Amino acid sequence: MDSTLTSARPNEETPSLNRARRAALGSFAGAVVDWYDFLLYGITAALVFNREFFPQISPAMGTLAAFATFGVGFLFRPLGGVIFGHFGDRLGRKRMLMLTVWMMGGATALIGILPSFSSIGWWAPVLLVTLRAIQGFAVGGEWGGAALLSVESAPKNKKAFYSSGVQVGYGVGLLLSTGLVSLISQLTTDEQFLSWGWRIPFIFSIVLVIAALWVRNGMEESAEFEKQQQEKPEVKKRLPVMEALIQHPGAFLKIIALRLCELLTMYIVTAFALNYSTQNLGLPRELFLNIGLLVGGISCLTIPCFAWLADRFGRRRVYITGALIGTLSAWPFFMALEAQSVFWIVFFAIMLANIAHDMVVCVQQPMFTELFGARYRYSGAGVGYQVASVVGGGFTPFIAAALVTFSGGNWHSVAIYLLGGCLLSAATALLMKETSHS
Repeated sequence: MDSTLTSARPNEETPSLNRARRAALGSFAGAVVDWYDFLLYGITAALVFNREFFPQISPAMGTLAAFATFGVGFLFRPLGGVIFGHFGDRLGRKRMLMLTVWMMGGATALIGILPSFSSIGWWAPVLLVTLRAIQGFAVGGEWGGAALLSVESAPKNKKAFYSSGVQVGYGVGLLLSTGLVSLISQLTTDEQFLSWGWRIPFIFSIVLVIAALWVRNGMEESAEFEKQQQEKPEVKKRLPVMEALIQHPGAFLKIIALRLCELLTMYIVTAFALNYSTQNLGLPRELFLNIGLLVGGISCLTIPCFAWLADRFGRRRVYITGALIGTLSAWPFFMALEAQSVFWIVFFAIMLANIAHDMVVCVQQPMFTELFGARYRYSGAGVGYQVASVVGGGFTPFIAAALVTFSGGNWHSVAIYLLGGCLLSAATALLMKETSHS
């Protein structure tokens, strides 16, 4: 694609830029829906699900069970990456992206009307886990397609910036989900919130789905995929994901290691710390709900800014800087929690979830997709991204809660867990070559 852009005549440049902008907008819109739905579950699991769906066990075990259902969504993300990646590599990115939005929105709305344990007994957590699995399956196909469509349509040397909308969608989704939960929490009593208030944000997902489908309907297929389809394909003997594994086995390990910083910083700040601060420290739940709002709002500015810097000065340099900031902020964040110092809690939450996190995610789309060939890029990058989600993200709140439970409420092991993940990500990026200007 880069060669076609550089050799394009002036009258061809505008259609290419229009395609790039529509692809970026469509990827952003769908990402908002998928991440709103996915993150909303994590926030609600930390506040409600232990009592609504697991009331027959102790509060500590109920929390672990709620976070375990949160992790189930991540277990199904690789499967979504495989299935949607397979058909995305064969049939196109756009078709799959329309389907992922439908699936995610439908599953989320059904969670909003799901009866609690007191109404239907153990069927309630069973259905909850099933719908969470569907969420994970849908979002598993979302990132690969959205990232590819925006990266493959982007102008040369601006791939990080144009594809950053995928991650800005994460910030907007976090902002919307946290903001709506926070608003309803303030307008209802504890009893009302636990009874029906928490359901409203899930049902609201239907509105976002309709808006995203309208935006995505107007975007085009990526030029790179269309060019590949016009070429005479070789006889396909293997599935695209198998071809990606055989051709680039080390790429999957690199993606897992590179995503640790991103996943640990975000989920420890937005999901685990929300539960830990309310259950163990007696802090009001509004504190971390408001921190989530702040983080989501700031990320809408920091992610595209960091992406612009990455296109200008190199993706690897920006990534390593972010991972090291995460390493240095891990221990102070938990010290601030223990001291219950609101200023320092907010400060280090921003350092972890906006500076460290946003600096590493802003370059992931081009960095990960360029590790694979065009014929199996959706499968390779998508599956690698989602496998990393399972290893480093899905069970992060569960692992962190378990570490605290088994250490008698001590946070030191969780801080080491966070610090070690960020350090490994930095070391991995240090060993990679810079490709942004190649």
